[in-house]
Amino acid sequence: MYIKRRIINIFFMLFLTSFFIPSCRFTDSPIINKGDNKVLLAAYETQIGQSKQILLLQKERAFLFSKYFVYALEKKNDRWNLAFGPLEAVIGKNGFAPSGKKREGDGKTPSGIFLLKRTFGYNKFISSKMPYQQVLEDDLWVDDPEDSSYNQWVKENKTKATSFEKMRRTDNQYKYGIVIEYNTDPVIKSHGSAIFFHVWKAKSSSTAGCVAVSEENLVKILAWLDPSFNPLIIMGISEEDDL
Repeated sequence: MYIKRRIINIFFMLFLTSFFIPSCRFTDSPIINKGDNKVLLAAYETQIGQSKQILLLQKERAFLFSKYFVYALEKKNDRWNLAFGPLEAVIGKNGFAPSGKKREGDGKTPSGIFLLKRTFGYNKFISSKMPYQQVLEDDLWVDDPEDSSYNQWVKENKTKATSFEKMRRTDNQYKYGIVIEYNTDPVIKSHGSAIFFHVWKAKSSSTAGCVAVSEENLVKILAWLDPSFNPLIIMGISEEDDL
């Protein structure tokens, strides 16, 4: 009986500790040291190519919990440096899909290295050097795998798709956004659509497969991005390495 009580007490203490450790472990301090950036990115040198700006999405673990953080990295004098971050982020409700395994409607964020070439939002203009398109009421993003416009931005009167996402939402999640160029060239049927970097619904809310941060932090990222630096996002790859 004594041993049974001891086991129960141990599990109870572990349960209580799980609520306190994350608050102590998760900080705004970088888990990536500036001197480690070159080593960290060396494995992806071929895919990175001529890029001089990278958004690196990394998981930080604390006991039984984990959070995601975005690091803005820039290359100067052949060295990768931390421009700013970490910025807390959220991803798909079902985590990351391994490379090549993302499917439409699975609630997962694709893993890989993807171009960042275009931005969008509700305002007529934003403070960014990136190509920008204002979202209007008749703008849709098609997520119907059977439609010829699958995973494309179209006008409502230009598609017969049976499933799509309205880009002008009733909330602020698409007030600012970046298209993550996943499955856009070429487009593969049913492999996932509408993967964006956008404003989160709330700090504790996951997405349907996108990456999301606070509005303040996304505005900061948009002001930093420069198309002449061929910006990329790297995400989910470190988790594949852990498998």
